[in-house]
Amino acid sequence: MKTITRNLIFGLALVCSAMIFAAQASAQSGHFLDQNLQCRDIGTQLQCTGKVAGLGGTTFEIEVEAEGQAIVECTNAGGNVAPGQTTDATLTGSTGPQPTPRNGSFRFSFTTVSPPAPAESCPNSGWTATVVDIVFTTATLQLIEDGVVSDERTVTVQPES
Repeated sequence: MKTITRNLIFGLALVCSAMIFAAQASAQSGHFLDQNLQCRDIGTQLQCTGKVAGLGGTTFEIEVEAEGQAIVECTNAGGNVAPGQTTDATLTGSTGPQPTPRNGSFRFSFTTVSPPAPAESCPNSGWTATVVDIVFTTATLQLIEDGVVSDERTVTVQPES
């Protein structure tokens, strides 16, 4: 009798575990709609727009990461500018956590923050470094539902117009 009870409890535990994992997996079914996905270079920032669908769970967030070449100008105490310094730059941005809409789809648009210039961009600490432009090539967007990545896309960044 103990063996039957133990097997029954074990079987029920397996069924409950499978149901919990299936519910979690189905919650992360969101995806980007490619025809609407775009990131544009707007100088020292990226502006990303698009649409996601199939959202489940309670919250979601869209994050972007893009690498590029930052053009830095250095200004000395006398106001003289030394142009043409370049450095690698990585920009990140996010929609921030959003409540999942009832219809399961969401149009997004967000802009990254301009990065500060690295201190070592200029000849010495008496100069002030300013990022004046960043040239991007690609950006990677992630759709995160309830803390789990459900979709990831890399897009070509549209050049500054």
